[in-house]
Amino acid sequence: MVPHIVVVDRPEDIPAIPAAAGRQVLTARAFIDSPPPADAARSGRAGMRVINLTRDHRYLSLGYYVSLLAEGRGERVIPTPSALTEISSKRIYAHALPELTGIARRHLMPPPAGGAITRTVTVMFGETAEPETAALGRRAFDLFRLPLMALHLVHGAAEPVGGGLGWSVRSVRSRGVRGLDSDDHAAFARAIDRFTTDRWRAPKPALRTRHDLAILHDPADPLPPSNSKALARFCKLGPALGLDVTLITRRDLARLAEFDALFIRETTRIDHHTFRFATRAAQDGMPVIDDPQSIVRCTNKIYLAELLRVHNLPAPKTMILHRQRLLDAEAVLGYPMVLKIPDGAFSNGVFKAENRDQLIEMAARVFARSDLALAQAFVYTAFDWRVGILNRQPIFACQYFMSRDHWQIVKHSGDGRIDQGGFRTMAVDAAPAEVIDAAVRAAAPIGDGLYGVDLKQNADGVFVIEVNDNPNIDAGVEDAVLKDDLYRIILKDFVRRIETR
Repeated sequence: MVPHIVVVDRPEDIPAIPAAAGRQVLTARAFIDSPPPADAARSGRAGMRVINLTRDHRYLSLGYYVSLLAEGRGERVIPTPSALTEISSKRIYAHALPELTGIARRHLMPPPAGGAITRTVTVMFGETAEPETAALGRRAFDLFRLPLMALHLVHGAAEPVGGGLGWSVRSVRSRGVRGLDSDDHAAFARAIDRFTTDRWRAPKPALRTRHDLAILHDPADPLPPSNSKALARFCKLGPALGLDVTLITRRDLARLAEFDALFIRETTRIDHHTFRFATRAAQDGMPVIDDPQSIVRCTNKIYLAELLRVHNLPAPKTMILHRQRLLDAEAVLGYPMVLKIPDGAFSNGVFKAENRDQLIEMAARVFARSDLALAQAFVYTAFDWRVGILNRQPIFACQYFMSRDHWQIVKHSGDGRIDQGGFRTMAVDAAPAEVIDAAVRAAAPIGDGLYGVDLKQNADGVFVIEVNDNPNIDAGVEDAVLKDDLYRIILKDFVRRIETR
């Protein structure tokens, strides 16, 4: 039997989990504080399965970090971070409700006269208590991969799409094992026993046949991943490669089905329209860069730190902190140290602490947003390396220099001004081989999308700082060596993805 770790909120929850061979039960904090060895990816720990039964799956909560860190450690986990992000907002998962409603209307009997017009269906690893809800539960589990979920149904309301009266699935929410009542315990025990002896399968996406590429952009973004000249190059060069390229904005979600592939050229964030676009594209079987999984993985620096550690990649000395461990960082990292908000971007949410007072003050800002923080030893360099990776191959190499009188390449002033340092672009073959090698190895566990790997290099070696899911492709900067060929490389890869999906 494949070994499983079942994660719960409190020790009191453990009796609710039936004992079984190959099944270990841990609290969320114990799971986070007891990572596997750094060589887990090679030692077989990567085959571990993690079932996250915590109750609070909000973004950046401990429950969320259980799934995020499990994935970073190379373990298979349900629910995945992408699933938790999708289920966190009805705006994101609303696309699935019409399909679930159709299943409910085919299989569920109407309520008796004078009966309740609302109904909650509990789904445990795809299983439900009533035979008539079995198909609904299986499909909901296939879509969301939540161990425990509740489907809220209403009878008698017309559907916005398709019309008609009957049962409608109005919302989906995740549940923790603490939410089960005594009558559910036996059913839960049977469901988890069956699930932990079955193979874990992912649903297959639908196929499409058209060749149109949509590029999602924000004309008002002061720091877009691609400037207007770069977007114009994508549009001009696409037709010669068999792609009609159209620029779209956040208002065009309803049009997404018109296209065969999506290229996101906005700064991606969780609980943001960029993630909704990525999720919708992936659900429709559409090649998308950035895909939802890459967004979730790259957006969170704590996930990346765990991934680098598990894969034995060079990185600055790093600690994952919660409030109770804050001052432990002094002994391990010393000063100066860097404290990071897990989902900051473009140098936002990154603070340098020179002493304990600064550390405490900056930590208060971070913990106001997240249950965990990332602390790293400060590594001084005059510039950062950025290596662009597409489909696991390097396509450009740049040096980004620090902003004037600042320790980062981007300086955010209190008045809203943004100052950036200079750059130097070179051919991939002209960059140090150890930098390119570290970048390729760092991006590989994320996926096969388009990534920008940030690295530092000094007398002590090369250090991976982070992997970005939407690296800059700017006219005059990243294309300084390859010129139009850089855009062609990316466009050709979209053609490949469309034709081989």
